Amino acid sequence: MPTRTAYEGKVEYLQILDENGVLDEKLAKDTLADEDVRELYQYMVKCRAVDETAFKLQRAKRMGTYPQNKGQEAAAIGSGFAAKRGVDWLVPCYRENAALWMHGLPMHYVFMYWMGDERGSQIPEGVNVLPLCVPIGTHMLHATGMAWAFKMRKEPRVCLTYFGDGATSEGDFHEAMNFASTFQVPCVFICQNNQWAISVPREQQMNSATVAQKALAYDMPTVQVDGNDLFAVYKASRDAIERARAGGGPAFIEAVTYRLADHTTADDARRYRDAEEVDAWMAKDPLIRLKKYLVGKGLWDDAKQAALDELAKQTATDVVKAAEGVPAPGAEDIFDYTYATMSRELEVQKATMRTHSLGQRPEQAGLSAQREHA
Repeated sequence: MPTRTAYEGKVEYLQILDENGVLDEKLAKDTLADEDVRELYQYMVKCRAVDETAFKLQRAKRMGTYPQNKGQEAAAIGSGFAAKRGVDWLVPCYRENAALWMHGLPMHYVFMYWMGDERGSQIPEGVNVLPLCVPIGTHMLHATGMAWAFKMRKEPRVCLTYFGDGATSEGDFHEAMNFASTFQVPCVFICQNNQWAISVPREQQMNSATVAQKALAYDMPTVQVDGNDLFAVYKASRDAIERARAGGGPAFIEAVTYRLADHTTADDARRYRDAEEVDAWMAKDPLIRLKKYLVGKGLWDDAKQAALDELAKQTATDVVKAAEGVPAPGAEDIFDYTYATMSRELEVQKATMRTHSLGQRPEQAGLSAQREHA
């Protein structure tokens, strides 16, 4: 019997705005208007300032370990802008701050989280985002389940979930992808391939030429984009989101970007990354290329940049003030935010802040003496 090809696949690469700020007008058609780009650039600069301030807070021992988002803003903002605020849901890991803020999460909530205040995970009503997820890959299963619920309820919502290249080596990733594809749920998987899983380069943690091709195993639409190109990320995200919203099932986007800072403030990337590699990616900084585009179009100048830098600095100051100005939690929060309804025993524990009977009723201390004299 002659052999035949059982399956063939390919992964396309999309770039619309290159690192020199040159735009492919044909590919950019019907994507971002100049007003959008200008607004998103300003937002990107403010997010960078807030991110840099978090780093300084950690170094000043005013914040715990913090993972910087520096260099990955376009991947978060381009996809976040494509999603419908108040309708779609974002399920993040921990380098999508800009997208979470865009969808209504107060900036200081992220600071509170990394300061060790769990109230930073108490998402305000009406903000369609889940809390930050530090365990690698576990949240993708949550996103898939949420999207399945949207489909069962016939709600025109889409779930976006973010993760790094290292997470695609986790079993949870494959379970989520398989379930999402099998049940054709409206979920968009966005991999921020920043080249490093902490200190392990992508080439050493997987043998595939791209991360995007992993989606082919699940018969899922997939594309690789320049993750530092706001236009490309927006277009790929918009197309995937609207296809999912229309019943077309899940999709996978690999945003090729770079982690310009250390993995976290507890890391020293100089021990495993070449300075030349970092310098090369510095030149591809999404902020730099977007500014070049705006200046080239006559939409930006030094005066506007100076004013924006001052605004960004003030924004960061306000975020710190808000985070550090939150009143300290009370011991009663243990009861108020754990139980929907409390038993009589728990009510007594809350009132006395004691679990043993002597603590709850100190007058019992004299009973033993009375028995001795009886």
